[in-house]
Amino acid sequence: MDRFWHALAPALVPLAEPPQPPGWNHRDMRQLLGDVERRPAAVLVGLREGADPRVVLTVRTAHLAAHAGQVAFPGGGSDPDDRDAIATALRESEEEIGLDPRLVSPLGYLDVFETISGYCVTPVVARIAEHAPVAPAPDEVAEVFEVPLAFFLDPANLRRYTMEYRGHQRPMVEFVHGGHRIWGATAAMLHNMLQRMGRA
Repeated sequence: MDRFWHALAPALVPLAEPPQPPGWNHRDMRQLLGDVERRPAAVLVGLREGADPRVVLTVRTAHLAAHAGQVAFPGGGSDPDDRDAIATALRESEEEIGLDPRLVSPLGYLDVFETISGYCVTPVVARIAEHAPVAPAPDEVAEVFEVPLAFFLDPANLRRYTMEYRGHQRPMVEFVHGGHRIWGATAAMLHNMLQRMGRA
């Protein structure tokens, strides 16, 4: 899969030029949320190295106030002490799944994405060492699982549908793998990565 890493690099926003708000979906979110200020956040789109690179994902615990039980990338809101989106993504990943930041190599960014919960999310794409251990923090994460990147690269696995929300018809995408439904913001960010790679 070396050719994948070569194909991915030019598709990313460079580390030296972090993407800025508004999100690529700002028009849709403005219809739903208005002009309220979006809170900064970041997620780690982590790709575990190996012969068959895998995307690291989590299932949020059922008791959380927001997005309970949903599949998500490790990540969350930015803290005042976080120097940038990378710091936020690495800190949250260590807190949520015990991922050692020394075993993560940031590669670049995807486009900024706005969520229905009022966040402006910067997706940080990174390589994760093949041997890096992960374990869910039970207060936030019910499960950590991995999906072969090849699954997302296959157009046959992308599902499109329309969802009505607050009187608006919203085009959505999702993936279903191993009993996990990957939808919402997570699926949208994966779709953005595929678009930037010319694979969707």
